[in-house]
Amino acid sequence: MKAKNVISFLLVVVLIAAFAYIAADDVKIGKFHVPSTFDKEKGIRQGLDLVGGSVIVFEPDVDDLSEVSSSQMDAAEEVIRRRLDIMGHTEATVSRQGDTGIRIEIPNVDNPQEAVKVIGSTAKLEFLDADGNLVMDARGNVESAKAQYGQISEYGSNEHYVQITFTSAGREKFSQATAAAVNAGAGKNIISIALDGEIQMSPTVKDVINEDTCILSGGYSQKEAKDVAALITSGQLPFSLKEIEVRSIGPTLGEKALNTSLTAALIGIILVMLFMIAIYRLPGLVASVSLVAYVSVVTLVLAGFFVDEWRVVTLTLPGIAGVILSIGMAVDANVVIFERIKDELRAGKSVGASVNSGFKRALTAIIDSNITTVIAAAVLYYFGTGPIKSFAMTLFIGIVISMLTAVTLTKFLLKQIVGFGIKNPALYGLSKGGKKND
Repeated sequence: MKAKNVISFLLVVVLIAAFAYIAADDVKIGKFHVPSTFDKEKGIRQGLDLVGGSVIVFEPDVDDLSEVSSSQMDAAEEVIRRRLDIMGHTEATVSRQGDTGIRIEIPNVDNPQEAVKVIGSTAKLEFLDADGNLVMDARGNVESAKAQYGQISEYGSNEHYVQITFTSAGREKFSQATAAAVNAGAGKNIISIALDGEIQMSPTVKDVINEDTCILSGGYSQKEAKDVAALITSGQLPFSLKEIEVRSIGPTLGEKALNTSLTAALIGIILVMLFMIAIYRLPGLVASVSLVAYVSVVTLVLAGFFVDEWRVVTLTLPGIAGVILSIGMAVDANVVIFERIKDELRAGKSVGASVNSGFKRALTAIIDSNITTVIAAAVLYYFGTGPIKSFAMTLFIGIVISMLTAVTLTKFLLKQIVGFGIKNPALYGLSKGGKKND
């Protein structure tokens, strides 16, 4: 039994060390290559204050700016914020410049013209008949749009496209439009789909279509399909925009600030580990190993190592603060568990029984404290924008992973150590004379 415990413990430690190494460095073994989590292209996204980015200033493209109301400017700001969030630029900031200017700062975007094309588009989606007459637009008729990949016809090849979902009113209008197209006869049975006046596709209508969705295709690349879906989903701007300033800027804090922050975080983690070992002995050592696993997994998740679609957080100082706060929550969970174990030891229970009972008694308190933090993170993410979203996302990811490491990994490793045959209560944090005699 002891040999089995030793092997299990060592295997987990080796696995944790492998994750830590992958998270910390660029790994190349033959053709196998895992980029560093701080790789500029494939690693963790870094914010404007660390890596620089683009600054764009828009203003309404109208003849008389005095006719643009404050409510219209507010609506334009909100649409732009939604577009940036959908595109994954959660750290981008949108602010008013003067009365009619909208200033946008986007981190890690070296070519601002690409952003201008998407962010500044009016996103006016229209359905037209064969004569170019408007039969339906997106307002009140389109619920959402999603980028998809697959076949759009029975004999066609896979391609990127946008699936548009109608509202109930939109479905009825689209059904009526297709019925009119069918009745128009050959050559006139066409419904064109235009975005900002540019025809995206002009399919021939053979039967009445009474469905919740339709497909928008036009030889899109994956990025183009995502951009079109983002434009449609975020809504239509109240007016056209024109750029009055477009430029790239360098980082305000840069690599030195990031390295300094990482060094400070490393020193803090080492001090916490030493404290845990000094106070709780073997459980503290286990907590330190779990903390290494926690930091490694969080880093890999933020870098999209497990699933590329998870690479949605842009790391700035608020994001780093969210990770550090979740580290504190992870350590706090271990402290609660170990204090419960000490209570069981003082009551005269064996080491094995104390470990099992300690985890069981601490579970409710850990879940309650973490759930309240998760709720706070969810509220911040839902109502926040830019840096607030990033802080909320890193905090949420950190809390979820910290619960897994504290409740499962720490328990597993500690039970393996108990299986080694180490029974001295003093090695589990109980001071001499701490055991009850009554």
